[in-house]
Amino acid sequence: MDTYVILLALFGLVVLLTAWLPMVLKEFPLSLPIICIAFGTLFVWTPLSTIVGSNPLDSRYITEKVTEFVVIISLMGAGLKIDRPLSWQNWMTTWRLLAISMPLTIVAIAFLGWSFLGLGLASALLLGSALAPTDPVLASDIQVGPPQSGEEGEVRFSLTSEAGLNDGLSFPFVHLAIAVALATQTGEPWFRDWLLVDVVWRLAAGVGLGWLTGKVLGVLTFHLPRRAKLARTGDGFVVLGITCLSYGLIEMAHGYGFVGVFVTALTLRAAERESGYHANLHDFAEQIERLLMMVVLVCFGAAIAEGSVFHAFDWRVGIVAMLVIFLVRPVAGWFGLIGSQIPGKEKAVIAVFGIRGLGSFYYVAYATGHAAFDKPDILWVTVSLVVLVSVILHGIAVTPVMRHLERSQG
Repeated sequence: MDTYVILLALFGLVVLLTAWLPMVLKEFPLSLPIICIAFGTLFVWTPLSTIVGSNPLDSRYITEKVTEFVVIISLMGAGLKIDRPLSWQNWMTTWRLLAISMPLTIVAIAFLGWSFLGLGLASALLLGSALAPTDPVLASDIQVGPPQSGEEGEVRFSLTSEAGLNDGLSFPFVHLAIAVALATQTGEPWFRDWLLVDVVWRLAAGVGLGWLTGKVLGVLTFHLPRRAKLARTGDGFVVLGITCLSYGLIEMAHGYGFVGVFVTALTLRAAERESGYHANLHDFAEQIERLLMMVVLVCFGAAIAEGSVFHAFDWRVGIVAMLVIFLVRPVAGWFGLIGSQIPGKEKAVIAVFGIRGLGSFYYVAYATGHAAFDKPDILWVTVSLVVLVSVILHGIAVTPVMRHLERSQG
């Protein structure tokens, strides 16, 4: 039978499930990512396994580019659906999570990688940087609702805004790991270039160009004469152009595109907060994100069942993965919120639900393409196990936990 026809039918099935499953699973303690991974494992025991492929992680470049695109679409959608205006006081919980919890998480995971897994300094730093961010893709079930929906309690807002920013703010630490790995091979000094370029310039370019792009697009979308403004089209697919343009321009300027895309989304939203067009943009971004996420996780499930992803697994990897999920993030998250006015239940949920996901795969793929790291198989198996456990644990718990929390809040 023609392989193309089979792939076409499989793609059609994935598209239909993308639309149908979120509606069916809404009241159940299951998430769409769990179903995607389970769906992917089924292919390994069917004649279709040779079509799906045995291990998507074998192709570092494809893994990097696919996860990169999913993440930037997710960041745009996350920025568009945040109703709360950006300010120091309004976003205080977010600043705490970024300035305190994330660095603590990176250091703790790096220490575990060095002490338990026997990783060198560069690989340990990469492991910490890849697993520190809350994922904007897989955390959608606990994020705020669509624009102007009113679904923006402190827990949902904090996890949405944290996921929107920490995926980009983890990049300086990823580049630190790359710099250390390269210096190990060449012996050349690296600190000055890392500080000035990878920290100062890339962050400044990401924030500055993201804001400028959002301002310009805000004018084109909402403030031109009626017959010329983009919002008049009502077309949701415009969000793809906004996302790709913003990301491309910022990356060409050697800024952090992840930071810039989220800032562009926030700036665009601030240009005209009451417009219903934001919902059109957000909905299209969410649909594309969900479809791509399903495809990636189906392949991830197939790779897990095939076995090559976990060929380097041993008991130490299992211990580190459990510590990351059950100890490091909850403790670091709680520590970052000490002194805030958030009730204890909400602090606990924010601290625990730091979901790990596709962004972690992206960072490992990106970094290993820029430098040689020791024990890359240990890096991949640890990241894969943490993501798998996070998807299952948080996916099962998020619906009942959020239902209980929101019911107790009235």
